[in-house]
Amino acid sequence: MTHYEYKPKQVCAKKIDFDYEDGKIYNVKFTGGCNGNLKAIGKLVEGADAEEIATILAGNTCGYKNTSCADQLSQALMECIVEN
Repeated sequence: MTHYEYKPKQVCAKKIDFDYEDGKIYNVKFTGGCNGNLKAIGKLVEGADAEEIATILAGNTCGYKNTSCADQLSQALMECIVEN
């Protein structure tokens, strides 16, 4: 299992951590941001296919921003997939 850390851009969360193994993601944790909502995202994606989750969350926005914590997770997952 590979641990991955990502520094999101233009969102309230300061860091996204997750584990990646065999195309699946585990232990997704956000530092900062909307605590309850981001914990819920972590629970919903636990053990899910990383590419599928990246596709679902891509392009999600937050308020006036062109991105969101979910979109940033999507970008983190795509980077991780490419690296592995």
